[in-house]
Amino acid sequence: MLSNLACQLIAHKRIVTTVAKAKALRTYVEPLITKSKDNSTHQRRVVFSYLQDKDAITELFSTVAEKIGGRPGGYTRIIKLGARRGDNAEQALIELVDFNEIYGKGKEERREGGRRTRRGRGSKKVEAKAEIEEKEEAKEEEAKEE
Repeated sequence: MLSNLACQLIAHKRIVTTVAKAKALRTYVEPLITKSKDNSTHQRRVVFSYLQDKDAITELFSTVAEKIGGRPGGYTRIIKLGARRGDNAEQALIELVDFNEIYGKGKEERREGGRRTRRGRGSKKVEAKAEIEEKEEAKEEEAKEE
């Protein structure tokens, strides 16, 4: 079951399933995505032993691997959707993080600025210093013009 879910996730980039299956799928597919970063014959065979789907392997090692190349982990996102109407099972959407255009725009801009740390104030200090330097440069240019 996890193999089929993983193949569908790789093919469609997001699937809707129950919360329990989504959490189990995350632990199943993230190590496979990590293995896909190294495009060698051995890694392809290891991943094929889990998935048994040549199309999914091709997609994983080409499209997915090039998108997640710089990411150190956390390749999937689980979003809870609420209860299913028929049997009241909790539904969730599991998706590959780098393939979501809505959330991805802000993160690309932030990554260019430098490495992100857990300390929130460090990045604010850097931004404040940059603003002060820009203001000083603008003052210097005005002084030169006069």
